[in-house]
Parts: sequence; structure tokens; C-alpha cells
Amino acid sequence: MTGKDKEEGCVFCNRLICDEREHFVLYRGQHWYLLLNLYPYNSGHILLISNRHQPMLGDCTPEELAEMGILLKVMENSLTEVFRPDGINCGYNGGQSAGAGIPNHLHLHMLPRWAGDTNFMSTIGETRVMPQTLDQSYETLLPVVQRLTAGL
Repeated sequence: MTGKDKEEGCVFCNRLICDEREHFVLYRGQHWYLLLNLYPYNSGHILLISNRHQPMLGDCTPEELAEMGILLKVMENSLTEVFRPDGINCGYNGGQSAGAGIPNHLHLHMLPRWAGDTNFMSTIGETRVMPQTLDQSYETLLPVVQRLTAGL
């Protein structure tokens, strides 16, 4: 598939069963899975993705919300251990008007941030500065995520 080809179906549903390494899947839970964002703002940009189509947090069951909280903590701890950031951004866009690129499939973003990082480059220079490839980020995050999710 070239950069101009559009993937058929929902990209997040298509990742429910896939080659995990090829698609940068870090963990699969009962209700959610973790994978690296293919278009990251910074190295280590992780997505927490629902295993089912649902557009908003209000559509989650209590069990889904409980697992989400546990996995958000795993994401934060993993990013902190691997990247030693000065801060963390976490959020989601609820609905297309809020900027959700895939508005019918709930997903949350978490990424490390540093004082003086290159966030302005995307806006002003239409360029992203990535000190690591996705493969490198995956290889450094995977063992930490595996350790932190052991027994979940």
C-alpha cells in the first residue's frame, strides 16, 4: 500500500487481528489495545484503542473504563521509564468536529514531552523532527510494556 492508498475498513478494527510487530502493537487487553501512532508528534506517541466501535468515553462500560485507567497508567509509566520526559500529553478527540481522524472508534493519545521540544516545527515548518524511528521506539517500549502488563 502506498501513502496515497486508503486502507479499506476501519484502520483500528483492522489491527484487532494483525502481525503485532509489523503494525507496532504493544499490548492487547480484554477491551483495549496499545500501539504506536504511525504519524507521531514525538517519539513514543502511543495510542490506546478500544476493541470495538464506540465514539465517546460515555459509551464505555464500567469494565472498559476500569481497564482504560490501568492501561493509561501503564502507558505513562512506560513512557516515563523509556524516554524520561519532562511531561506527558494525554487526550482524545471526541467526534469529528473535535478533530477526531477516526470519529467512530474511540482512541486516546499519550506522548512524552520535553521542555523546548520541537512541537512548533509541525505548525510553522510543516516538518516533524523524530529522534527515533517507529521500529526503535517499538523495540525500546515493548519489553517495558510487557513487564508492566504481566499478570493483567
